[in-house]
Amino acid sequence: MGRAWRIEYEGAFYHLMSRGNNGQDIYFTDDDRRLFLETLSEMSERFDIEIYAYVLMPNHYHLLARTLRANLKKAMQWFGTTYTRRFNNQNARSGHLFQGRYKSILVQDDAYMMQLSCYIHRNPLRAGIVRRLIDYRWSSYPVYAYGRKRPAWLSTQRILSYFKAPEKHRQYRIKVQKYAGEEDRLLENFRHGLIFGTKEFVNDINKRFLPDMPFKDLPQQRKLAKAKDKKIQPEELISKVAKVLQIDLNRYIHSKRLRGIDKMNRDLIVYLLWNNGLETNTEIGDRFNMTSSAVSHSVKAFKKEMNRNRQAQKLFERFNS
Repeated sequence: MGRAWRIEYEGAFYHLMSRGNNGQDIYFTDDDRRLFLETLSEMSERFDIEIYAYVLMPNHYHLLARTLRANLKKAMQWFGTTYTRRFNNQNARSGHLFQGRYKSILVQDDAYMMQLSCYIHRNPLRAGIVRRLIDYRWSSYPVYAYGRKRPAWLSTQRILSYFKAPEKHRQYRIKVQKYAGEEDRLLENFRHGLIFGTKEFVNDINKRFLPDMPFKDLPQQRKLAKAKDKKIQPEELISKVAKVLQIDLNRYIHSKRLRGIDKMNRDLIVYLLWNNGLETNTEIGDRFNMTSSAVSHSVKAFKKEMNRNRQAQKLFERFNS
C-alpha cells in the first residue's frame, strides 16, 4: 500500500482521524480519555494548531483542526507517539496503539468546517452509543450545542460565527439535529479521497502542490494527476458507454424502477461519473431523474456488484481506462 500524501501550508484546515490497531480500543478508561485530551492540548500549544471540534469514539477519533504553520506531519507524529507512550505506561502495556498512518483530509474553508463539525458530532448517534448527543461526554458537542465550559485549547468562535447571538448554541443544536439528511451533500464534495471542497479548490491545490511527475508510492497524487489530465466530458463518457452497451438512455431516465442488467448498466454509468469526479451527486441525479441520495445508493450498489460479479468489474475497468 502506498503512503499517504500530506499537503501542508500555513492556515490549512484538516479533518483528521486515526483508528486503533486491529480495531482495538484506544482508551480503556475515562482516565485514558482525559490523557488523550491533555495530550491534544499540548499538541495545540506546542505546534500552533487550532482545534475546532473533536469526538473520541471507542476505537478511533475525529478532529477538525487548522495548522498555523505548515507542520501537520510533525504535529501528528508527535501526538501519536506521545499518546501511545503515555497510554502504554498508564495501562502497563507495550506495542502499537494506532493502525498505521492517520488519515488527513484537506478542507477548503469555514463553510465545510461547519458542516464537518456536525458530521463529527453525530458519530456517537450513528454508532448507537447514545440516543441523545448531549449524553455523550467525550466530544465538543456540549460546548457548541449547550454552551458548556470550553477547554482553553478548543476554538469555537469560527464555527459558531455562522449563527446569531444570543441563540447561537440553540441554532447549532438544531443544525446538528437536522444534519442527517444533509450528509450526502457534504460527501458530494469529497474529492479524490483527499479533499473536501469545490472543483476550483482542487484545481488550486493541483497548481500549488502537485508535482509534474507524481510519486509512484503516493496513490493520491496519481489519482489527482489522472483527474487533472482527464479530457473526456460527461456527455462523451455517457455516449460511449451507451453505444458500446447498445442501451437506450431515455429508458433509464424515465423508468422509475430498473432491474437486472438494466439497473447494473445504469449504476455503471453513475459510478463512472462519480468515481472520476466528473459531476456531483446532484448533477448526476439531474441526468437520470434521481435524487442525490439515490445516486449515493446507486454508487454503493455498483461497488457491491463489482465485489461479487466479475462481469461488472470488467465493465468498469474497460470504460474507466
